[in-house]
Amino acid sequence: MPLTYTAFLEGRRLATGPLHEVAVAVLRAQQAQPDGNPLVFSDASGKSADLDLRGGEEAVAARYSVVAPTQAPKGRGRPKLGVVAREVTLLPEHWDWLAAQPGGASVALRKLVHEARHKGGERGRTREARDRAYHAMSTLAGDLAGFEEASRALFAGDHERLVAQMAAWPEDVRAYVLQLAEPASG
Repeated sequence: MPLTYTAFLEGRRLATGPLHEVAVAVLRAQQAQPDGNPLVFSDASGKSADLDLRGGEEAVAARYSVVAPTQAPKGRGRPKLGVVAREVTLLPEHWDWLAAQPGGASVALRKLVHEARHKGGERGRTREARDRAYHAMSTLAGDLAGFEEASRALFAGDHERLVAQMAAWPEDVRAYVLQLAEPASG
């Protein structure tokens, strides 16, 4: 899934998409409304992003365009599959146990990670969604009426109370917070 960003200007959603497109939209908005204060958020984390808007539209778009590597990185592992070799520090008894597993240490570690992700998956996705929504909500609505109670409702997992506390907020802000609060499917 490609990384997307969302920009806001005075409580209105300005643009959503890849960072290079959002950055150009923010530049245009600043040129049209120099006193405005656009805010840009990573949709993956809910955290704000600072943009360097120097230069024209082409320079800004180029600065934030993702360029695919022309050659696969060389080294250990299976780079074409996304396998990267890294160091793991374990006690000797852990290494002994891993070495005795079918397929060796790498296979055993991958199985353990998959199992842990599966078991804690829903809880982890819910926590990530809550944190993502809170990051954006605190920046976009931290000074709006009902913010404290909306925060409590978000962390309590009380969707109805969250929606009720955000009722007076700008529509785009409400929709974005609710979008971020939805756990990603895994």
